[in-house]
Amino acid sequence: MRGLLVLVGTALLAHAPLQCSREPEPDLRRYETPPDALYDLATRFKARGEQRAYRDTLSYLVERYPNSRFAIQAKDELGATDAGTSAKGR
Repeated sequence: MRGLLVLVGTALLAHAPLQCSREPEPDLRRYETPPDALYDLATRFKARGEQRAYRDTLSYLVERYPNSRFAIQAKDELGATDAGTSAKGR
């Protein structure tokens, strides 16, 4: 009886799908990551003309998640708005 249970258990485990330990492609994810949500929030602030909230959110994103792909975009956008601000001051 015990041998039958071991055989059935082994057969069920062999039939079970293996789980991948890697992250899915960004376009195939089923959930939103925190950097993704922060970048989306920043773009909403920008669309509403809330420049301070836009810049603060991008700065927090860069500070908290410096290695995310959105941090790179945020740094570029922060640099562009800094350049635009200094050009207006001249």
